[in-house]
Amino acid sequence: MYCHTGAGMQRLSLVTSAMLVCSVAVSAAPRVLRVCADPDYLPYSNRTGEGFENKVAAAVASALGETVSYTWASYRGHGGFPQFLSSTLDAKRCDVVMSIPYGSRDELTTQPYYISSYVFIFPKARNYSISSMDSPVLKGLRIGFERDTPAEQAVKLRGMIPKALGFNVADDPEESPAVMLKALTAGKIDVLITWQPSIGAFLRNYPNLNLVPIPNTRTLGAPEQFSFPMSMGMRADDQAMKKTLDGVIERHRTELESVLSQSGVRLFASQEK
Repeated sequence: MYCHTGAGMQRLSLVTSAMLVCSVAVSAAPRVLRVCADPDYLPYSNRTGEGFENKVAAAVASALGETVSYTWASYRGHGGFPQFLSSTLDAKRCDVVMSIPYGSRDELTTQPYYISSYVFIFPKARNYSISSMDSPVLKGLRIGFERDTPAEQAVKLRGMIPKALGFNVADDPEESPAVMLKALTAGKIDVLITWQPSIGAFLRNYPNLNLVPIPNTRTLGAPEQFSFPMSMGMRADDQAMKKTLDGVIERHRTELESVLSQSGVRLFASQEK
């Protein structure tokens, strides 16, 4: 019996070759960590990767054998950070944000990968005796603070607003946190209260300034919170991403902390409330 198999074998060969090409293409496709970030808000992030969140994202991607792909959107201005999350992460345009308070009600969070604090900043030469928001010397000083933060609430609570100056850095895309340090060194305020990571990278240019972390204590009434554990955030239903990133944090914590420290972010121990 003679069976003509030439055409069939050619077809099978073509199909097999096509499958091999597809297999190679799939295996060669780069794995990507899709990150949401602000394109112009140093020291957090920018398009050229200079922010500490950019560097954390790069370290995480490297640990996973992936590259970083960004979805850019400002989280300053109308709607603020919640609007940013809604239009990027929740809209599935990306899969992770690099800094969000641990236990946020807006998104699912990883275990914390750093803890930082609000701080007092003032000239070393003044040698103010400041150790908490209830330090008596604050009553006579001109205090600078960021609006819509725990610092503003603490200043209001103690009746120090009349002599204080508020900054709208988080609401104004054209403003840099460095403006607060410039106001301090120009004598427009005597002491600045701000989130340390927001000015850490700029402090290198101000060696004559002193920094004191604000404790989570209060002389009268309930304790206030000034130190916060920070996590990476993902959509509420993305347990797989949480598990992946928790694993990276667990295995590479020392590396991530080094990235933060080199970027000027001060790391603090957890405080009892």
